[in-house]
Amino acid sequence: MLVLLPPSEGKASSGRGAPLKLESLSLPGLTAAREAVLDELVELCVGDEDKAREVLGLSEGLRGEVAKNVELRTAGARPAGEVYTGVLYDALGLATLDATAKKRAARSLLVFSGLWGAVRVTDRIPSYRCSMGVKLPGLGALGGHWRTAMAAALPEAAGAGLVLDLRSSAYAAAWKPKGELAGRTATVRVLHAPTRKVVSHFNKATKGRIVRSLLSAGISPKGPAELVTALRDLGYEVEAAAPGRAGAAWALDVLVDEVH
Repeated sequence: MLVLLPPSEGKASSGRGAPLKLESLSLPGLTAAREAVLDELVELCVGDEDKAREVLGLSEGLRGEVAKNVELRTAGARPAGEVYTGVLYDALGLATLDATAKKRAARSLLVFSGLWGAVRVTDRIPSYRCSMGVKLPGLGALGGHWRTAMAAALPEAAGAGLVLDLRSSAYAAAWKPKGELAGRTATVRVLHAPTRKVVSHFNKATKGRIVRSLLSAGISPKGPAELVTALRDLGYEVEAAAPGRAGAAWALDVLVDEVH
């Protein structure tokens, strides 16, 4: 099972250890694309701070994020699973998983990123600010920049099992499973059952709990139909729609009455 996660806007501060080593990150086929984004992002932030804030979509109150990007090559790195914070990651609670579940997380979780493309939770990265929606002056829209490299690297990472796609639309733009791989991919929406509406906070928290439940139970479904059964066995209310055509992903709705 491969679980595709969005990053978080909020990030823990960089570590105090060794700085970033691009060549040590997972999915080495993305290295050249990572280098290109890193080079332009650092150059942008070293230059005109106001322009950098505009390109990155940062408010005046987030001016310090530009300085953070300036130091990307020298700041201490830490595991990505510690860098990403926020609602989904709080609910996932990687630090509180038992040792066996942590090993499953290291194998199964892949976090998408405007800067890194995608990283494992064990990959060591510095804290940064660069969403997938950014359009850099030289490289252009990052979603488009990543597509070619992702198309080559991600099918191998997916292997022969289930792909559980929990990304937001901006990050899904960087890679879309195709063909046979799409047929064993499941996307998930979390709906407030009484209103049938998606609520962002509830959506993120429930997705984090779903991943934690699967990792803690040691469940690794081979395909979407098995995932539906597994989630129901874990106590989730799930409605599933199998794809109506070849090359399309399954769509799962998880219904919740209350989310806390």
